[in-house]
Amino acid sequence: MNITLFLEMAADAAPDRVGLVCDGKRWTYAELLSAARGAFELIEASDCDHVALLDESSEAAVIALFGAALAGVPYCPLNYRLPDTDLAALLGRIAPALVVGDEERVTRLADDRGHTIYAREDFTIAVQEASPTAEEREYDAEGGIAIQLFTSGTTAAPKAAILRHSNLLSYILGTVEFGSADEDDAALVSVPPYHIAGISALLSSIYSMRRIVMLPAFSPEAWLTLAEAEKVTNAFVVPTMLSRIIETLDKGMNADLSGLRAIAYGGGKMPLELIHRALDLFPETGFTNAYGLTETSSTVALLGPDEHREAHTSSDPKVRARLGSVGKPLPTVELEIRDEEGRPLPSGQPGEIYVRGEQVSGEYKERSVLDAQGWFPTRDAGYLDEDGYLFLSGRADDVIVRGGENISPGEIEDVLLGHPALADAAAVAVPSIEWGEAVGIAVVPREGHDAPSPEELRELIRARLRSSRVPDKVLVVKELPYNEMGKLLRREVKTLLST
Repeated sequence: MNITLFLEMAADAAPDRVGLVCDGKRWTYAELLSAARGAFELIEASDCDHVALLDESSEAAVIALFGAALAGVPYCPLNYRLPDTDLAALLGRIAPALVVGDEERVTRLADDRGHTIYAREDFTIAVQEASPTAEEREYDAEGGIAIQLFTSGTTAAPKAAILRHSNLLSYILGTVEFGSADEDDAALVSVPPYHIAGISALLSSIYSMRRIVMLPAFSPEAWLTLAEAEKVTNAFVVPTMLSRIIETLDKGMNADLSGLRAIAYGGGKMPLELIHRALDLFPETGFTNAYGLTETSSTVALLGPDEHREAHTSSDPKVRARLGSVGKPLPTVELEIRDEEGRPLPSGQPGEIYVRGEQVSGEYKERSVLDAQGWFPTRDAGYLDEDGYLFLSGRADDVIVRGGENISPGEIEDVLLGHPALADAAAVAVPSIEWGEAVGIAVVPREGHDAPSPEELRELIRARLRSSRVPDKVLVVKELPYNEMGKLLRREVKTLLST
């Protein structure tokens, strides 16, 4: 089987239903399928090994994704925000490729690598001109590799994560009901096309037959305007996006979001104050926290709408704390917490998160990292409470090891974010002659507030946690570094604290 099945089923069930809206242009499911078949013709003619996208979100992302699937060639969306040196290296690793998007940049960086290059507009026109009629071509779309995504490298070159058709089919078929959306349902997609959340949003919306409304470049004003104009019912955001949307509303921008029934979020840690504010601001909207990774075909755990509302209004500290969790594992996924020797840990004890299931790839172009029983080590740290809710505490590599004691940055950050004068905070490891590593913190004062003194913050942490958590270094900054998906860039915080 092949992920093109999702588009074929939608086009067969409702060919004239609008499946995609981007920059004012509307595409029916039949038109999208026809364009994907035209892309198949271009891909076959190019004799490429990969189909790459170097562009913002557009109809080209959908057409290239399914055209590549039909042709049995991996689809490889690239991060257009990368510096030239890094992008040139990736373009070399996928050569020869059919590349859609920034024609000038690809030509400048990789003119000698045998790439076939189309600007977005040229590609969109070419696939429509190349599209054959159904009688002219038979398709034998089998399985194999569907997606190749480069993970963000920090200390080494990015790894090429592999997702097979079987992984993506398992995820979508296990979580989405075919044709379950009403014709007026619309999903606003504003995450980058090179992130797994963007790809899974396309697949799940097409299989449910929900209209995709694309926002190529996020701004809170554009998001609110488009959500109102298209009467959006569903949306996925990262925490930084939600924060900016709420801030824009608080500053007086008006938008009719009465039809917004569901907001899913993920990609980074959601501050508790922010989600409480969102639940108050959108009382009729169901919120879902989705936790997943590229290597797991997106979501493996969910905190659903009812759980959000229950935790938001509960007076029970245990129930209220669940807003800080990512919910429970999907029924189709197994999840364990393990210690450094790989032994499963009981509830309440922190360790590394391992997952297993048909949607879990755990595969890179270089090698598979699944163990003999099919478990994938996520490198995320966390614990399960006694009721099965998963709480994250950062990357396993982010743990601060002070004198042999493992310290979670998350527990320190949660205490700091309880201070009324702080808007954001990060805790990282800093070098220590005495302990090997010690705690360093960077804090962002709330607008209109003075930053607390370093000693006040140390006393706050000493009173709430053990003395080993008290920071050696305290830095006040205007803002913390995040990537476009809302993930805190701890390596950059470490750099700030070392200067």
